[in-house]
Amino acid sequence: MVSVFRFAAVRPDNSKAGEIASVPYDVVSREEALSTIEQNPLTFLRVIRSDARCQGCAPGDDEVYRHAKRNFEDMLRSGLLLRDQTPGFYIYRVIRQDMEFTGLVCCVSTRDYTNRRIRRHEETRYDKEEDRTRHIDTVNANTGLVFLLYRDPGGIHESIRSAGASAEQVADVTTEQGGASHQIFRITDEARVSAIEDLFRDVDALYIADGHHRAKSAVNVAERREASERFTEESGRFMAVLFAHNKVNIHGYSRLVTDLNGGTPAEFLERLGGCFAVEPYGPVNEEDYQITPKTKEDGPLHVMHMYLDGAWYEVTKPVEYGADLISSLDVAVLQDEVLDGMLGITDPRGDPRLHYTGGAKPLSDLRKAVDSGKYSVAFAMQPVSVGAVLSIADDGGVMPPKSTWFEPKLLSGLVVHTLE
Repeated sequence: MVSVFRFAAVRPDNSKAGEIASVPYDVVSREEALSTIEQNPLTFLRVIRSDARCQGCAPGDDEVYRHAKRNFEDMLRSGLLLRDQTPGFYIYRVIRQDMEFTGLVCCVSTRDYTNRRIRRHEETRYDKEEDRTRHIDTVNANTGLVFLLYRDPGGIHESIRSAGASAEQVADVTTEQGGASHQIFRITDEARVSAIEDLFRDVDALYIADGHHRAKSAVNVAERREASERFTEESGRFMAVLFAHNKVNIHGYSRLVTDLNGGTPAEFLERLGGCFAVEPYGPVNEEDYQITPKTKEDGPLHVMHMYLDGAWYEVTKPVEYGADLISSLDVAVLQDEVLDGMLGITDPRGDPRLHYTGGAKPLSDLRKAVDSGKYSVAFAMQPVSVGAVLSIADDGGVMPPKSTWFEPKLLSGLVVHTLE
């Protein structure tokens, strides 16, 4: 069983929530964060991307993290952020067009991470891990949510959704891009809180969908504080939002490559055709974010769609008989046989020639990026199933980077968990 913990959150006054709420720290560059801060001085990016206005500070400079701490404490002192007096649970609901997503905001145990009750499917990078570790430790708070999934044995999702329907709403923010409504509800009724705690006693594991670095960094903080005798009960926990695995959306993650490793488009097509079936594909609805495969054959196929030299192609090959879960992924075949084998991209996490774009973005973005001349080729990927992600995590496997794009995308600054 996993443990979920109530906590007393720091959160915005509802009248300021729309100005304070921000995108997560890792989806904007320093320049983009600075531009947002200059336009909106109340944005939570002041805390989670404090480097944006830390002039003269090199990445990793201690002053970056001290600046984040000062900004967070200033927001508390000024009343922009409020601290709830009693612990409880929070419901995070996202409504976009005809879709609704409802998750439970709570704390989970760092020990559940180390003993693999909280399971991951991606590796973390030390530099990013160290950055968030120092940020959490200095600010003394989990300033961002970790997106976790659970297999619902029956009734948990509906119980959480029902609890939110009768709870106090403490924030309602509509994003400019996409027009999604992000709503936070606070649950303090003892009977309801205890009932939710009891429901998770039937859940064997949680799975990280998004926030691998935030989770590992929180574990690092707990271990370092324990070693230096600064450990507190709250520092042994980190903030997360839990969604039922069958109540989220998952999209593919596209790849853009700057060059063809010295070859021409015709030469690359010829090499590709030696390993895959390559067929022209069209017409493409470029306002969509995913191409429906048209190839029909017996047996499972690897399928990807490629934009090269002004045209779309469908690229396929049969899945190798007996392939394990990771080898059967389209993104694994793309990385091993195409990006590495043909284009010389051996480090998918760090090669500057490779760029990623994910989620519900129109296919026209890929075409425009290649037509601009900045990139030579784009690959639009089919989504991995949620079930495959969970099974790989159960087996302790590691998926290629940027294999999944989960929806809903969550905002930062609406709920914060302090470590003391």
